[in-house]
Amino acid sequence: MKKKKIYEGKILGLSVYDGIIEGRKVKREMIEHRGAAAMLAFDEDNKVILVKQHRFPHGYVLEIPAGTLERYEDPLKCAFRELEEETGYKAKKMSPLITYYPSIGYNTEVIHCFLASGLKKIADLSLDDDEILSVVKVDLKRLIGMIKAGKIKDSKTICAVLIYAAKKKLY
Repeated sequence: MKKKKIYEGKILGLSVYDGIIEGRKVKREMIEHRGAAAMLAFDEDNKVILVKQHRFPHGYVLEIPAGTLERYEDPLKCAFRELEEETGYKAKKMSPLITYYPSIGYNTEVIHCFLASGLKKIADLSLDDDEILSVVKVDLKRLIGMIKAGKIKDSKTICAVLIYAAKKKLY
């Protein structure tokens, strides 16, 4: 496929691909993204650590902590770094939960979800200038209810929580 870069921004780019698939001429517009790591983390009281983050144009959204991979960064390294930056918690261990494509038809982004364990509060938040967020803690059962009721709209949160619950046979 022939690639033409249209735009390159801070966290994503836009390219147009022209080529042939199974003898057919195709053109694809693709958002290019380095990917992200997201962490399902429980505090010392077994509450899920979430962030209430402003996500333009949707306003404030409740979601698990996550962040974009730096160029060539390992998703596991990103998970440890982002959990600490966004929540002030350091994890002893990160276990893979699920890796998925949130918008497979037009976006290269892949999200790597991890279960963070052995948490210890070590610092205050270390946010980027454009990050507007606060930490919120929620009981897992309540969080699953919020997902079922459509109150949680974030795909990484839904995927990580429901995969975790399914593995633990919680519902």
